Amino acid sequence: MLKSFLVAAALCAASQAASAADLTVLEKRWLGAAYPVLEYARGVRLPIDIIVQPKARPNDVPLAMGFDGGRCKLVVSLRGNPDAEKVLAGVLPSQQGELIEAMAAHEIAHCWRYARGAWHALPAGFVEISTETAADPSLLAASKAMREMRREEGYADLAALAWTRRSHPDEYARVHAWLDKVRSAEPVARSGHDTRVWVRLAADGRRFGAAGRPFDDAGPLWREGLLNDE
Repeated sequence: MLKSFLVAAALCAASQAASAADLTVLEKRWLGAAYPVLEYARGVRLPIDIIVQPKARPNDVPLAMGFDGGRCKLVVSLRGNPDAEKVLAGVLPSQQGELIEAMAAHEIAHCWRYARGAWHALPAGFVEISTETAADPSLLAASKAMREMRREEGYADLAALAWTRRSHPDEYARVHAWLDKVRSAEPVARSGHDTRVWVRLAADGRRFGAAGRPFDDAGPLWREGLLNDE
């Protein structure tokens, strides 16, 4: 009963076409785990809609954030997704909730940046110095796009860890170790999801301070990581 209530509350936290009764057991479990983050997002008035895909497409990740019409779209792609829980492989079901919650915080962090007009923007006063050269301008453009993506992913990873530090301090080391393992498995160095520079800065959760505002608390470490991502 409590889980059904949390799922319904999560759906009420944003516009949603499907009702809780239409969801699969897996979707209810993930949305129930994500509920605290979605409720926090509602409280700070982030413009989020939840989109539950009736059938996942090839290579879809379980949770993703998109943007359309000035609103954030949290896309849930669990139904018909054979790799939906691959990222949780080897983790006991009883220990998966905090990891799903961290993933949700990661996606909400993207919305936080977008809603504030900061998407792909660097911190005030940060001067980027690039020494990259290429005969083909398209290669430089592709490298810049990858770097911008990596930076946004780095910020979102830090926000997810700051959220864990705020909400589950006793689980911080475990969640950090899991995320570090996930990011260390990235097949291409300096790809869009190679956020190891930032994740390793956050090995000690005390570096986020004690403000308890995860999307703000991620900022100082994110800026520090930018200096090492040139």
